Amino acid sequence: MQRIAVIGGGIAGLTVALRRARQGDNVVLFEAAPELGGQLVSELDSGFVVEHGAEGFIARSEAVPRLADDVGLAAQLVGQLEQTSFLSEAGTLVPLEPGEAARRLGFQVQSDELGRGIRSFWNGMAELPREIERQLGLLSNVELRRGIAVSRIAPDGPLARVWLGDEQPLAFDAVVVATTARSASALLGEAFGDAARALENSAVTSSLTVSLGFARDLIQHALDGTGFIVPDPETHGGLRAAAFSSSKLPNRAPEGHALLRLFFRPNDDELHSLSDAAWIERAEAALARVLPLRGNAARGWVSRWANALPVFDDTHRARVAALEASSLAHGIWLTGSAFHGAGIDAAVRSAERIALAIPQR
Repeated sequence: MQRIAVIGGGIAGLTVALRRARQGDNVVLFEAAPELGGQLVSELDSGFVVEHGAEGFIARSEAVPRLADDVGLAAQLVGQLEQTSFLSEAGTLVPLEPGEAARRLGFQVQSDELGRGIRSFWNGMAELPREIERQLGLLSNVELRRGIAVSRIAPDGPLARVWLGDEQPLAFDAVVVATTARSASALLGEAFGDAARALENSAVTSSLTVSLGFARDLIQHALDGTGFIVPDPETHGGLRAAAFSSSKLPNRAPEGHALLRLFFRPNDDELHSLSDAAWIERAEAALARVLPLRGNAARGWVSRWANALPVFDDTHRARVAALEASSLAHGIWLTGSAFHGAGIDAAVRSAERIALAIPQR
């Protein structure tokens, strides 16, 4: 039996905690935010299922369905209902070849995954982390420390130590870092020097989405697809794409309504200074340039993710490899989509691999 710290309560950290706890280890999971789940945030509001983070995972994933089955959620899995994506062009929506929309948007998935769609859960992607959290809470060998920020991690002989501000450090047999790359850089910089600090400079992007709930008869389009992309976002208020969420996946809107999700790539000033009301107004105006609308949305929800999306270029991969070359020898492991590939499937596969790789002592 070992004592293991997991830093970060997103899907990767939760998966490692579950696997190691089920093997009998004592696990302490630290999450700086008050809630677990990371970027899997689903809101159920007046019959709408609104995704504030990832809307799904790649359809051919084996890791995510296996994890869902292990925690009793296999029956909650849902598949994509529509496959056609559109290009907004000269006031009309032109069907695209399978995978073309994702290719134009620069999705960071393997080329053979393009055009194959996604899967999710009946009540949104947050069903998975919520259930894992619930099951971890029932285990006597697990401690979930929400709202607790770790300040530093360093090796100490055969152990690894975790600092919580000015408190005395806590000793663990292994530490799993399931944070963003920039957070890992700050946590490990003192112990591993340039190998860790280099991650501070890895490229990231911000995202903002606006979900709009309409009475269905206000949208004069069949919504018979997954959504559309915009070739020139500057002419549409920065809108890059829109998902027909309630056509794409089941149980996303109450009867007689439609849910659409609009994707923007804002600059820092827009991300932080514009109010939710201003973003909803911008989103409705952008949508009206593409779809014929008879009226305004009944509801709107804004999701902001600052510097949250890693860019997996060769430089970032090399930086991760360099840090792991130093940290693994000291029982400090990196896991999750910040280090081992973008997306939920990559995060879960990374977590499963790390959970198995941590040696028994």
